[in-house]
Amino acid sequence: MYWVFISIIVFAAQLCNGFYLPGSYMHTYVNGDNIYAKVNSLTSIETELPFSYYSLPYCKPLGGIKKSAENLGELLMGDQIDNSPYRFQMNVNESIYLCTTTPLNEHEVKLLKQRTRDLYQVNMILDNLPVMRFAVQNGVKIQWTGFPVGYTPPGSNDDYIINHLKFTILVHEYEGSNAEIIGTGEEGLGVISESDKSKASGYQIVGFQVSPCSVKYDPEVMTSLHMYDNITSISCPSELDKYQVIKEQERISFTYEVEFVKSDIKWPSRWDAYLKMEGSKVHWFSIMNSLMVIFFLAGIVFVIFLRTVRRDLTRYEELDKEAQAQMNEELSGWKLVVGDVFREPNCSKLLCVMVGDGVQILGMGGVTIVFAALGFMSPASRGMLLTGMILLFLILGIAAGYVSVRLWSTIKGTTEGWRSISWSAACFFPGIAFIILTVLNFILWGSSSTGAIPISLYFELFFLWFCISVPLTMIGGFMGTRAEAIEYPVRTNQIPREIPARKYPSWLLVLGAGTLPFGTLFIELFFILSSIWLGRFYYVFGFLLVVLLLLIIVCAEVSVVLTYMHLCVEDWQWWWKAFFASGSVSLYVFLYSINYLVFDLQSLSGPVSATLYLGYSLLMAVAIMLATGTVGFLTSFYFVHYLFSSVKID
Repeated sequence: MYWVFISIIVFAAQLCNGFYLPGSYMHTYVNGDNIYAKVNSLTSIETELPFSYYSLPYCKPLGGIKKSAENLGELLMGDQIDNSPYRFQMNVNESIYLCTTTPLNEHEVKLLKQRTRDLYQVNMILDNLPVMRFAVQNGVKIQWTGFPVGYTPPGSNDDYIINHLKFTILVHEYEGSNAEIIGTGEEGLGVISESDKSKASGYQIVGFQVSPCSVKYDPEVMTSLHMYDNITSISCPSELDKYQVIKEQERISFTYEVEFVKSDIKWPSRWDAYLKMEGSKVHWFSIMNSLMVIFFLAGIVFVIFLRTVRRDLTRYEELDKEAQAQMNEELSGWKLVVGDVFREPNCSKLLCVMVGDGVQILGMGGVTIVFAALGFMSPASRGMLLTGMILLFLILGIAAGYVSVRLWSTIKGTTEGWRSISWSAACFFPGIAFIILTVLNFILWGSSSTGAIPISLYFELFFLWFCISVPLTMIGGFMGTRAEAIEYPVRTNQIPREIPARKYPSWLLVLGAGTLPFGTLFIELFFILSSIWLGRFYYVFGFLLVVLLLLIIVCAEVSVVLTYMHLCVEDWQWWWKAFFASGSVSLYVFLYSINYLVFDLQSLSGPVSATLYLGYSLLMAVAIMLATGTVGFLTSFYFVHYLFSSVKID
């Protein structure tokens, strides 16, 4: 506590000079400083299977390959960050020779051709900035992160490797200012104090761009050179016969050149080029569309409460007993199910567990999005978003246990069996996730992909779940037994009332209700899927937070309206219908994911890639079902409780 208090005091004292939370600690370099680039896994939007950079015959660093420390999120996303031989000297423009490979064998040629035709990208990092390249398609300038492994001309059987890179590094001259820089990235928390400002003066890297090309060298000439020898500047050829073809017994030479360009971009703004928000009008359209749905549903709820419920309750309460007895023969609708509305639902244990896990998932997603919207989860901190979500899920096990057990004690009228409920809540969603991820992991292992979760990480995740989530869930369940049970406002009859037959199944209405919450979500869902599967940065968490709030409101309103409609036709089995009225949005999310796979991910190739996509989409849909279903159920429960608490029963 002492150190926490001191940290708060120091932090508050620095606020007078301002602070910045970019996601990584600021580095300054002086002229001639050596800067080494790192390489991440090779990725492709065609296969979604990441592979190690050094799985291909690239040049290796002189001191050997060294892996960078990776957090939990990076490991789960398949990132494998290694050092590389690419070395730059601050403000020194030069052309460098790296190495020449041994003659390519059959396996290496097959691998290079396959990675080239699958459109694999090399992902390089300098000072925590991903390399960016620009391309012109149909007259439009498009920016990409990374550069391709190779190039295949249209209609050709030959493939050409990218073996020469022209780097442009944008630098900003920094002389020290009154701004205090606070970092939260891979280097940890750091503050530049007054005494450090003189040391901090120098140059900051604010941009990292590359222009890749293929150049055929004479291997006899190139092998006489040593790594980091200077060579003459090279112009990228335009004729195919001057490209470096990929074929057996070819020796490939790798070279690069670098140019440092002074820039007015300041270090806090260097990520702006990666995070340009495109389609902001579409986001606003999505929000306005959601608001229209909300106002429409709110109008219906308003009518239910003020015109129907209030009027009926007033008439019902003003009648004397004889008049009530006479009126009961004429009554219809929700007032007739007063003795059955709180009857225990089918599979009540499963309902309690799903609602508890839904609260856990909803809390995890809500807190994560709030922190991301406030800027605490910068893309510069790779894997931080996923790591934060996992830690929040583990901690919020206490909420899952509490809600599950309290709902169980409300339905059963006793806390007996709360340990079984708590244990089930701790295992239900993690168990589903474990089964799906294990199946997908075997597929990734079979493909030798870096996206496969190492067996050691499996044990770490199991340890975190068993030693943090399970105990907290049990503690939450124990707290649920100590909480005051929610008392029903009316008594339940011993004999259940017969539900009148209807022309159409009630589940059709429940499934149809999911279209309204989906209408508030699907536009933002498109951007999220593009971020995950097309390698784009998603950083409009402000919009996502607004959409989440609108989604919660729509789910609550839809569920209340549907519950009231079922009660009005004397259907007292509302529990599961209230859950799936809003939870059915997950069905449309999964169907939209399939639609996205067919029409927007047409480049995705092979059954392995499609299986991975559908597996992750199924897991996302289950999480959305639990979260949205919980919102709808809890809202409907309190609505029904309020509705019947105003009815006099003798």
